[in-house]
Amino acid sequence: MKKEFAIKSEVQPDESLIFERVTEIIETRKSRAGTYANREVTLMYWEVGHYVNSVVLDGSRAEYGKRIVATLSSQLQIKYGNTFDVHNLRRMMRFAERFSDFEIVTTLSSQLSWSHFVDILPLKTDEARIYYANEVAQRNLGVKDLRSEIARKAYERREIANTRASESTALPFNVFKDPYLLDVLGLKDNFDEADLQKAILSELERFLLEFGNGFTFVAREKRMTIDGDDFYLDLLFYHRDLRRLVVVELKIGKFKPSYKGQMELYLKWLDRYERREGENAPIGIILCTTASREQVELLELNKSGIAVAEYWTAMPPKIEFERKIREILEQAKERLARRKTLLSSDVQREIDYYYEAKDEDEE
Repeated sequence: MKKEFAIKSEVQPDESLIFERVTEIIETRKSRAGTYANREVTLMYWEVGHYVNSVVLDGSRAEYGKRIVATLSSQLQIKYGNTFDVHNLRRMMRFAERFSDFEIVTTLSSQLSWSHFVDILPLKTDEARIYYANEVAQRNLGVKDLRSEIARKAYERREIANTRASESTALPFNVFKDPYLLDVLGLKDNFDEADLQKAILSELERFLLEFGNGFTFVAREKRMTIDGDDFYLDLLFYHRDLRRLVVVELKIGKFKPSYKGQMELYLKWLDRYERREGENAPIGIILCTTASREQVELLELNKSGIAVAEYWTAMPPKIEFERKIREILEQAKERLARRKTLLSSDVQREIDYYYEAKDEDEE
């Protein structure tokens, strides 16, 4: 008999401990069985959808496709019940179409339930669907948490933050969001920076969930002594995946250009005195009530490893929230396109200058 299953007969077992251990075994195996069953059901739905898409329909005319799907659904319902009604059968087809790589589905199905996929499928882009699927897998989100992330536009807010990065940026992609939704902090009107800091620390777990995966709290009011003067940064975090310190500065009101110099000072001090061997250079994020996005773009803070984002302490009504996020994202994409156009123009001007100079030399 294996060592781990051996029981010493001379020891009188505690009956309550026996019950607890047996319960633990049962719950563990039930959980594993549930995970396995969920995985097989999800893969079954994918295979059904894939087969109908690729073999049964095979690019057939739309009317023929509708008729054959309806007929197949009726036949399946007689044998297997309403799980295979027309609506769900089409959902399986959409599942196989939008998650076309079976290997990816196989991996995700061990961490995402069919209910997770049902909520992800209506999203408009592959990038958004993969983002939320990875969020569920990495953070072990339940269906309710996933729906909250989708409703709060987590993917779109990350994309807004990403548009400020460039090839020369010192900021990592896919780490920050803009804006941040701090409505869970319960802040009232006329709060100051100290109130905001206290609220974040009292709801640190919720703040970190909003802030993103991989952040761990290090210090509040970190003191730095420079030339005999004391400076205090608001919040200091460490990002495990990035292996670097992350400064969070909290500001009430509109972004001011002077914040850049303050943050650069903090980052250089941390880089000199707090950065450990094997870590990357510290980065920072300035959270403001209003981000002043054009000023941020002109200052090119991203090259200094500094991000700027708005924070909202109250969620607008759903329609207004979606409209605001859409407008901010569209404006961010316009600025990114304009920046790329300017860069292309600079390159072209350099090329033109080279050829003009060359022609003059030849004369």
